[in-house]
Amino acid sequence: MELLDQARAHVDSGAYFTELARLVSYPTVSDAPEGREAIQAYLGEVLTPALTGLGCEVTQHANPDPAGGPFLVGVRTEGDDLPTLLCYGHADVVGEAGRWRDGLDPWTLTADGDRWYGRGTADNKGQHLINLTALRLLLEARGALGFNLKFLFETGEEIGSPGLDAFAAQEKELLEADVLIASDGPRLDAATPTLFLGARGGIRIDLDVDLRPDGAHSGNWGGILRNPATTLAAAIASLVDGHGRIQVPALLPPELPESVREALADVVVDAPDEGWGDQRLSPAERLYGWNTLEVLALDAGNADRPVNAIPGRARAVLHLRYVAGTDVGDVTATVREHLAAQGFPMIGVTTEASFRASRTPVEDPWVSWARQALDAVAEKPVALLPSFGGGLPNHVFTDVLGLATLWLPHSYPGCRQHAPDEHLLSSIAREGLVLATALFAAIGSAPPTLRR
Repeated sequence: MELLDQARAHVDSGAYFTELARLVSYPTVSDAPEGREAIQAYLGEVLTPALTGLGCEVTQHANPDPAGGPFLVGVRTEGDDLPTLLCYGHADVVGEAGRWRDGLDPWTLTADGDRWYGRGTADNKGQHLINLTALRLLLEARGALGFNLKFLFETGEEIGSPGLDAFAAQEKELLEADVLIASDGPRLDAATPTLFLGARGGIRIDLDVDLRPDGAHSGNWGGILRNPATTLAAAIASLVDGHGRIQVPALLPPELPESVREALADVVVDAPDEGWGDQRLSPAERLYGWNTLEVLALDAGNADRPVNAIPGRARAVLHLRYVAGTDVGDVTATVREHLAAQGFPMIGVTTEASFRASRTPVEDPWVSWARQALDAVAEKPVALLPSFGGGLPNHVFTDVLGLATLWLPHSYPGCRQHAPDEHLLSSIAREGLVLATALFAAIGSAPPTLRR
């Protein structure tokens, strides 16, 4: 318990806040040229010293994809007979998506009660700093970690992790490990320690009803000229109804596995809109175990200054969030064929995939090991989520590297990541450092049967 008391004291003393303030000050925006310069400085001035301080040999690697930034890998080897842990984090952050409230600067860490404001506090600098700090505290207390460590940092997660899968494939030996433990995304809620095992995938679906270059008078042409907005509205309703239920079986997973249902049985999710979504499933099952199809944008005519004309064009952007087990081999063809069968062959369909869905099986022995280690120190039961609702490059670790993946998030759903006023809760940082320290401390005594 002395080690865990040191973890609590590290946050209570202000030492963690001071370190995080330095990390936040680097404007590491991955989709801006000046951000790329800040990323390189962050790798060299922050992450490399942090990893060398853990006794790691640190190497920087070029990205196989020119759209992405470099990778940083730290390796500490303590013995061939010891388990090997792979950790992951991303150095980049999103750009500004609007004005922050008065008195807040995205690149200056500001405390306001339990909230610590700054870009990257929740996504992902605050989270990977917790894990780096936990490893450092463990090493200082024991003189050794008790396991081999590999830490991978990427610099383009916020732009879809270009090149990460190719890099992992070409560097399998460098990244070979027994298990991945990483931190990103939110907990179930601010008060509940959470472990999740994977992530939903995402596919953007663009619908375009481009019928004519100009509008046509609604009185002179109404009733004989196809209206693209009306067509688009009906097409969307044939894909997902007005209560959020997907209407195309091919866009759904074949089943909700019993292991997933059992894992989510005690997970309580507050559903703010009664009757929304598939009511055969619980809110937790809909959010963490099933697919959703959301309309992100609609465009036809000018709703602010409408004129009495049938528009010539209507467009919509939809987003399919899907869980592992869903066949998304050709979503474009699936949607086109469905719309044609509904009488809408004139609608153009294009798709763009982001992260692929993946998850470690609930019954994997690393999962029960982690739950036991966390339950031993957590002040309340740890929630186990087979997948979290958003997207992460989890598939790189499960599918390319063949690892069990354990994600211990140090944020919460209201953190406003990707939006103005992003923040980390100091209470979660304190508890998260305790949980991460305990979990890392337990790796050295993990049963040999867990080894690959």
